[in-house]
Amino acid sequence: MSPRRGLGGGGGAEDGPAVKSMAVTVEKAQKLGYTCLKALLRFAFMVANNLVAIPSYVLYLIVLQPLRILDSKSFWYIEGVLFKWLLAMVASWGWWAGYTVVEWGDDVKAVSEDEAMVLVNHQATGDVCTLMMCLQDKGTVVRQMMWLMDHIFKYTNFGIVSLIHGDFFIRQGRAHRDQQLVLLKDHLEKYYRSRDRKWIVLFPEGGFLRKRRETSQAFAKKNNLPFLKHVTLPRLGATQVILKTLVAPQENGTPPAGDGVRRESKSKGLQWVIDTTIAYPKGEPIDIQTWILGYRQPAVTHVHYRIFPVKDVPLEPEALTNWLYQRFIEKENLLTHFYETGAFPPPQGQTKAISREMTLSNLWLVAIQSFAFLSGGMWYCLFQYLYRCLF
Repeated sequence: MSPRRGLGGGGGAEDGPAVKSMAVTVEKAQKLGYTCLKALLRFAFMVANNLVAIPSYVLYLIVLQPLRILDSKSFWYIEGVLFKWLLAMVASWGWWAGYTVVEWGDDVKAVSEDEAMVLVNHQATGDVCTLMMCLQDKGTVVRQMMWLMDHIFKYTNFGIVSLIHGDFFIRQGRAHRDQQLVLLKDHLEKYYRSRDRKWIVLFPEGGFLRKRRETSQAFAKKNNLPFLKHVTLPRLGATQVILKTLVAPQENGTPPAGDGVRRESKSKGLQWVIDTTIAYPKGEPIDIQTWILGYRQPAVTHVHYRIFPVKDVPLEPEALTNWLYQRFIEKENLLTHFYETGAFPPPQGQTKAISREMTLSNLWLVAIQSFAFLSGGMWYCLFQYLYRCLF
């Protein structure tokens, strides 16, 4: 055998693993390239979606200002429908990326027409997007909902929408706490029933789990409270203000609050507290960047509901604090069970937990997105026409 032939024959056998490794590397590079391209296209669509949908929402409501004076109820009904459609657009970004929701526990559709306060654990920015998705099929809830969120959201692309809708931006920190609670009470009395709101959503932990966990655990150790890993101890302030302001006088023996507004609207007052627990696979939350770019593999987020009649919720500060702590201790147990088994435990007295897949209509989502882009085109043509007429 010639040296040339010997070298060639031996090289073919030895290069096998290297060629295979190179093939795997090329395959990974192709997959990464596809993921980056998909993320770029999704981001471009999201930007375009925002550029047409949010200005259209604002312009429609500017044009409808005479209706607000003549028939306020009809104005806020239309605003609520547009608001729900905007939230559906956000939901569609996750839905089309394969980020779906499975629901457990009580069926909140049964109380969708009543007034309710929704208490939610907070792990990441994706929690809000998850709620925007899973509440879409709950009747009029999204249209008539008020959100309590960190003041930083006021400066996001969605801030102008939330301001018009009447959401409340709360500033965190001990220095602002007392003033914020006074502002919250005034806000509720001024906007909640005058705009026909039904549900109010808040995150009692006051921040993301990763940011508050260490402080919460230190506080728990100091005050001989349970050690929590999957949630943090909730704060009382906003919850107490909401209950005192919105619960009807006959419930819990509470004194009348905002009575003039209540008589005018003939509202039954807040009737339910919905304890909502969000769980992510492997405890890895989905943040807003993932929701928009879709670079993470499709995942199922699990949402557990438990409904409490408001008459069973105490209003005295110490009793309410204990009641709230108990809810978050239960959340801790729910999440521990979920992360160990992949499912929430069955309700007390039952042997099996029943889950429900939450679904959205792709046709409906496409129709809403089409309406947004058509509206954007209409406003653009209108302004072009006005510009030519004037100049």
